[in-house]
Amino acid sequence: MKYFLPAVSLLIILLGVACRKSSFITSADALLRTSADTIHFDTVFTSTGSVTQSLKVFNPNAQKLRLSGIKLAGGAASMFRINVDGSPGVNFSDIELEANDSLYVFVSVTITPGAGNLPFVIRDSIQLSFNGNDRLIQLEAYGRNARFIRNGRISVNTTFNNNLPYVILGGLTIDNNVALNISRGTSIYCHANAPIIVNGTMNVNGTLNEKVVFTGDRLDAEYRDLPGSWPGIFFNGTSKDNTLSHAVIKNAYQGVITQLPAPNGQVKLTLNECTIDNIFDAGIISVNSSISARNCLITNCGNNIGIGSGGVYDFKHCTVATYGNYLVSHNSPVLFITNANSQSQTNALSAVFSNCVFYGEGGIVDEEIVVKKEATTRPFAITFQNVLYKALKNEAANVPGVVFSGSQVNSAPRFDSIDIAKRFYNFRPADNSPLIDAGVATATTLLDLDGKQRGTKPDIGCYEK
Repeated sequence: MKYFLPAVSLLIILLGVACRKSSFITSADALLRTSADTIHFDTVFTSTGSVTQSLKVFNPNAQKLRLSGIKLAGGAASMFRINVDGSPGVNFSDIELEANDSLYVFVSVTITPGAGNLPFVIRDSIQLSFNGNDRLIQLEAYGRNARFIRNGRISVNTTFNNNLPYVILGGLTIDNNVALNISRGTSIYCHANAPIIVNGTMNVNGTLNEKVVFTGDRLDAEYRDLPGSWPGIFFNGTSKDNTLSHAVIKNAYQGVITQLPAPNGQVKLTLNECTIDNIFDAGIISVNSSISARNCLITNCGNNIGIGSGGVYDFKHCTVATYGNYLVSHNSPVLFITNANSQSQTNALSAVFSNCVFYGEGGIVDEEIVVKKEATTRPFAITFQNVLYKALKNEAANVPGVVFSGSQVNSAPRFDSIDIAKRFYNFRPADNSPLIDAGVATATTLLDLDGKQRGTKPDIGCYEK
């Protein structure tokens, strides 16, 4: 019997500890932690929803904590929406959090159209109430009005102006013998299912200070620089007389694609002072077509320029470069050109590349210019004049019909600043760059991509030092 009372005492103590652990902490000094004190949404177009973000609410106390309320301050009229551990609503009460446990609050926003074309700010808050305390989590979103085009078709000559951005959903088609003219400073945002298909003519009239931008419509941080976020621009067989000036085409699956010669015998696509960047598959694809390009920056693409089945091409002062990063793998040459298609059928090929850079790093590519010639009686002539290129074996120079003159092989271009980890790329030549004064003067490239004057000894590439 003398051991019974201590055993009973021990049992009482254990039961007391268990009861205390299962009870709620009621002190106003109780702790509550959250993963953020502000949830911010980057530009959200009116009438379209945002991505969903999450907030983690954590009870770091040794006892359970009762949240007397989780409330969206703006209520049902708010443009924000919340969901607490899988349940949507605006006001939640008596939520129990076990010791050292947590819950998720999910937040999204859909913005009602407003007046004007400038971005505006939408704000609200989530109120967390416990033990007489209130804590606010701020909600903030940048909204912007836009013109929305769903499964659009341009059937008469049309002009897009820069009053509001355009958001393309489901695609946009330009009919045969119809022109779409895009004014300077216009922004066009394409959804993941929204190619631009040109059966007629597209004229992009950007300027040095008011470029025309084509990109994806997801502008939140995780997606705004994601390659492959929209399909690209396709110039089909009936398309003709297309000119893109000071256009920026980025984050597409394929940048621009041209197929077949123009039906009027003229150059099918002219690219003046354009930037094609961060493209998942290929920046430019051309199949037996014709392209004239000057002062273009074609960078960080899975395959920067792919030319197949012949055609006619003239590239002047273009910088074509890729640095492999975690978004784009550099596994293909920056320039691939052939006179044949996949069935080895050939067409005539004429191409001139003058004052251009063809360079890449951070991948498995040794030859940044690859030329494939199928046996043919059709004309085949490729000229590289005053170009700088990487080619460890220089195989392209041994292909019959290919001529290099005044060029530099396997010299690093020494661009101004390349930081792959931070995804910062400045492709202008550094002070000691071999691109400086290494070009040949041409009458049609008096200015560079920045609008700088070129002299009688121009630099190679799209930028003048």
